[in-house]
Amino acid sequence: MTSPKPVIYQLLPRLFGNYCETPVVGGTLEQNGSGKLNSINETVLKSIKDLGVTHVWYTGVIEHAHNADYTPYGIERDNPHVVKGNAGSPYAISDYYDIDPDLAENVPARMDEFEALVERTHKEGLKVIVDFVPNHVARRYRSDAKPSGIEDFGTHDNYELFFSPNNNFYYITRQQFAPSIDLGSGSDAYVEFPAKASGNDCYTAFPGVNDWYDTVKLNYGVDGGDRSTHFDPVPDTWFKMLHILRYWAGKGVDGFRCDMVHMVPLEFWHWAIPQVKQHFPSIVFIAEIYDVALYRPFIEYGGFDYLYDKVNLYDTLRAVQTANHSAASITGCWQTVEGIAPHMLNFLENHDEQRFASPFFAGNAMHVLPSLVLSTMINTGPMMIYFGQELGEPGMDAEGYSGVDGRTSIFDYWSVAKVRRWLNRGKCNGTLTHEEKTLRDMYRKVLKLANAEKAVKEGGFFDLMYVNLQNPRLNPHRHFAFLRHIDNDVLVIVANFGDTDSDIALNIPRHAFATINSPEGKAVNCIELLTGARQEKTFASTAPMEIHVPAYGAAIWKVDKSNIQALRPDSFSAPENRKRAAKNRTKNS
Repeated sequence: MTSPKPVIYQLLPRLFGNYCETPVVGGTLEQNGSGKLNSINETVLKSIKDLGVTHVWYTGVIEHAHNADYTPYGIERDNPHVVKGNAGSPYAISDYYDIDPDLAENVPARMDEFEALVERTHKEGLKVIVDFVPNHVARRYRSDAKPSGIEDFGTHDNYELFFSPNNNFYYITRQQFAPSIDLGSGSDAYVEFPAKASGNDCYTAFPGVNDWYDTVKLNYGVDGGDRSTHFDPVPDTWFKMLHILRYWAGKGVDGFRCDMVHMVPLEFWHWAIPQVKQHFPSIVFIAEIYDVALYRPFIEYGGFDYLYDKVNLYDTLRAVQTANHSAASITGCWQTVEGIAPHMLNFLENHDEQRFASPFFAGNAMHVLPSLVLSTMINTGPMMIYFGQELGEPGMDAEGYSGVDGRTSIFDYWSVAKVRRWLNRGKCNGTLTHEEKTLRDMYRKVLKLANAEKAVKEGGFFDLMYVNLQNPRLNPHRHFAFLRHIDNDVLVIVANFGDTDSDIALNIPRHAFATINSPEGKAVNCIELLTGARQEKTFASTAPMEIHVPAYGAAIWKVDKSNIQALRPDSFSAPENRKRAAKNRTKNS
């Protein structure tokens, strides 16, 4: 039995289970509250699974810098001047071995609450993904939860050296940290001497407001000055990070979403991932990566299971959907990743990107179907959605640190109204509008097909655009068509990015039938998988397949090859098709 095609649901517990009905812009933890791990109960998990989800990515569960005061629990307070927003970035890790206390109902038992969530998630048949942030840490990193024998980063660093293979950080020697932000005054001031390099490879003491000034770059043995590498002997940072990976794998997590992997040497991943998998063979590694040229090395040498396909498929679909780019350009996406397509993780939203429904993107959640079908079904790799996406959340709140930018803030204590209303304090029976119900049903239908249909889960792909570019009844600027196939099943899939309904006459070349090993003729008992409609269809190279596709819609016609009956010449749908058939017979005689 093959493994399911991963369908990942990303959620930030801090926001996801926050039931505050009147959050204050820029509010504190006391004012706005925070979602808790315990609020993700069995009912919530069942509802998430009902969407067709196989994995839940719990984003921001590891302790990171924030402004809340947990000193009564022995947790050192972060300096607010080097924290972005009141809640802080989930990617400014302050203790790799601990759970963020904002997420706990009982702070001293925060790890117990996380372990219970992992157990609940597994009990519902879902797998758990957490973040691994290898490139940088919070400005003030210190672990109060580290296992015995583990030392904090920088404990034995030589502060007099900008770079040393034995250091965990890079030091801007004899200079004080002086970013272009207010660092406070008096006892409240943040003072760092010597300054450390910031997380976005900013090797100066003077990062700007748009730099990652709240983080410190980790040293993996690459000289930040001349870019020379020093990997033998193995740098101390490598060993520390390997221990962290094994620690969380030992907690029962099933995968890591690894942050900004291309900012960490490829050689580290080649060294670390096999050692983790030696003890946890089923664990998966997902790479956030933004360079297509690095895709193959990070899979073939680095050992990653899946990579974000952001700069290829996501950017293309967004351009087709919003910038009037031609749908025919999607062909270049699968060609770019040919041979590694099963490793591509597709998405339309995540915490870094603008919400699909926002005015900065599509502006209408109900226009998502063509992009949703394409990104879910173009290959066998994972599909990911972001919490609230299935409800049409537009991300247009001005939460505080984040303004109105079409994103859901990761820096602020906040409550997402659509999600809060649906959750209804963990009962998942909140009142939804007609549009929200329709949209959630649409997501459920498409995402469930990812594993219900073997052709999508593990089948082959055949692009139909090259034979339809001159087709007067298919507009390659707005339409994209392809096949998915396995055994006796063929799915004929057409996406319509246009604002008008389309009656398409789809040409299917003879080469396609040879590739999928299918007879040609009249296919009986075809079913359209999104609507449930049934109809006989012509499935042949000698006559087009007639397909109706609504505006901003898609059609997925399932053809059973064993139910195909040979065509007679008088069964063609139009005189021009009879002429085409006669011409083909003459050509092939």
